[in-house]
This record gives sequence, C-alpha cells and structure tokens, in this order.
Amino acid sequence: MAQAADSVMASPEVRRGRNKLAFTVVFGHAIKHIYNSALQSILFPEIKAGLGLNATQIGTLAFARETTGWGTTMGAGYLGDRYSNKASLILALSMTLMGISYFVAGGAPNYWVMFAAMLLVGVGPSLYHPPAIGALSRRFPDKRGFAISLHGTGGSIGEVLGPLIAAGLLTFLMWREVLQVSLFPALLTAFMLYAMMRGQPKEKSGTASFRAYLVSTWTLVKRKALLMLVIVTALRSMGQNGIAIFLPIYLREDLAFSPAKVALFIALSQVVGVVSQPVMGFFSDKLGRKAILVPSMAAMGLMFLALRWAEPGFQLNATIIALGAFLYSLHTIFIAAAMDVAKGEVQSTVVSLIYGASFFGSISLVIAGVIVDATGNTANAFVFGGVSILAATVVLAMSKLPKTPNQLASSPDS
Repeated sequence: MAQAADSVMASPEVRRGRNKLAFTVVFGHAIKHIYNSALQSILFPEIKAGLGLNATQIGTLAFARETTGWGTTMGAGYLGDRYSNKASLILALSMTLMGISYFVAGGAPNYWVMFAAMLLVGVGPSLYHPPAIGALSRRFPDKRGFAISLHGTGGSIGEVLGPLIAAGLLTFLMWREVLQVSLFPALLTAFMLYAMMRGQPKEKSGTASFRAYLVSTWTLVKRKALLMLVIVTALRSMGQNGIAIFLPIYLREDLAFSPAKVALFIALSQVVGVVSQPVMGFFSDKLGRKAILVPSMAAMGLMFLALRWAEPGFQLNATIIALGAFLYSLHTIFIAAAMDVAKGEVQSTVVSLIYGASFFGSISLVIAGVIVDATGNTANAFVFGGVSILAATVVLAMSKLPKTPNQLASSPDS
C-alpha cells in the first residue's frame, strides 16, 4: 500500500503551472457549454417550431448530434493519449469546428439539411473532453476528483449563461442568425485557448505507437469495474438525455413559457450545479466515489419521476432547480472513478470511454420522442427518464469500485 500512498504525491514538475492549466481548461469548457446549453434548451424548441417538426424528428436531430459526437470522442481519446503534448492544438480545433458547425446549422432550410448539420455539430465539442480531462488527471493525481469536478463546474457555468445569452439574442435576432453569429466568438476562444496553453510545461508524447495504445486500451477495458461504469453511464444517459431535450420543449410548448422564462429556469438549476460539483468531487475523493454516486443517482431518478406530476408553480420550480445539483456533477465523478480504475493508464481514452458510453443512451432521444408523439404528452418522457436512472442506480449499487488514491493513502496499512 505504500506505493499507492506515494502515488498521490504530485512531484514539483507535475505541479508546475497546473493551476493555470486548470483555469484554461475550465474556461474553455465553460464556453463550450454556453453553446451546448443555448442549442439544447433554447434553440432546439425554436428550431422545432421554425421547421415545423414533431417530437420524434427533434429527437432524431439530437440523436444525430450524439452519433458523430460518440465517434469523435473515441478518436479524441486516442489523440489525447498519443499526442498529449498537442493538447492546445486539439482544444483550439475543437472550438473552431464547433463555430463552423453552428454557422452551417443556421442556414439549414429543412429537416434533412438540419439533420446533416447536426451530424457536423456533434464533432467539434466532442474533441474537447478527452485531451482536456486527461491533462487534468495527469497533473492533479492527488486531487483528481476535485480537479475534474472543477472542469465540470466550468461546464455548469456555461449551462447557466448559455440559455440566458441565447434568450437575450432572440429578442432581436432570429434563431438562424443566433446560430450563424456564433462562429465568431468560437474562433476567438480557439485562439485564446491555443495562446494560453502554449506557455504550459511540455508534456512527453503519449503512447509510443497505435499498437501500444491498443494493447493498453484492451487491457483496460477487460477490467470488470470499468465495464460496470460504462454500463451505468449508458443507462444514466438514457434517462438524462431525454430530460435535457424535452424539458425545455415541455416548458416552451405545454406550459407556454417564453424563451426568456425557459432560460431563467434552466439557468437557475445550473447555478446549484456550480456549487455542488466541486463539493461532491471533494467528498468523493475523501469518502469514495460510490458513497456519493449511489444516493445522488437515486435522488435524481426520483426527481425525474416527480417532474411528470409536479404542478406548475412551486412544485415544478423546486424540482427543476434541485435537479441542477446532480445533472452534471455526477458525470465528473464517474470519470474520476474510471480513472481510479485505470491507475494512470491512457487517461484520455478513459474519458472517451465514459463519454462514449453516453452514446448508447442517446437512442433514448428517439424513444422519448416516440413516447411523446404516441401519448400526446411531453411529460411522459420524464417517466422513461426516471425509470432509466433508477435502473442505473441498482446496477451501480451492486458494483465494486476501487478506493480513491486518498482513501488508499489514509488507510492504516498504507
């Protein structure tokens, strides 16, 4: 156990400049999620109305984005490990492609062109996570859960700002114009990320060859704990994806909320996540990942079910805001748990496996759309989401996860 305890001590070389790295990565992640949340919570309902789409069609648009996102995420895992010293270039490319894809989506005249545009939209953002989180994991071995949660906090900040910015822009621009002007801040962010990360201490190149990378990855995926995390992530994604798409549509169409009011509700829920994410990451380092994940997942599943019957007003408001504590916080802890399993191997690929597992849940976007069209009630998508989350909780409760580095370091026989 002594070796495990020593492993959490970051050397001076590892620590040098890592706070600046964390700030840069968190900043970029916030910008990425401004785009993501603006599209998902505000612009998707406008696209649905503007192109005259039904719920199944809007579900397939979101599914198209997830499909190319999965393929890109898996490729980014390899790039992040093989070329770990090129993270600045990969992150800048991510932002550039994101801006271009939104510009293309803004010009789509019908469903099928928008479907093709959404395939492109899935590429840019998915390049970001594996190299970014992989770099954080390598530089913060002693505070992995906390550092990755800070990355997630950047995402939550973006989720707060995105709906508000999009709703504000919609007061004087059409949804097409909002998508197209998004190109310019994305290009500026790409330049800023590249410039800020160039001053970082150079990391050694990653795995020596593609063959060596495949061997390391194959060894990793055979570990039972990682396979269970992938299964749980897929089930969790099945529940969460449907909520993310159909809750804004429910507020916009069924309850006739204005875009500004929808933005306010979504933003308020994410404010809770900004605070809860680093707190949950900190305690997951101390108490173990499972001690935080299991009760949190159970609470989230029950709140998804509660959305179905919550009366507009206090009940609905309280449920949506409380959900913000879990929606993105848990994902970062799943990533930290997977990196505990990996024990320092192919870190970016571990990230891509967890993000990639979310793809298997993205089919729920189509299923939820079919349920909504068949029943004529958008809120029925929430029941499907809640059941999926609770199923994931049961699987997780039966799984055995390794101790965190800090737990190992503090154990009596270390």
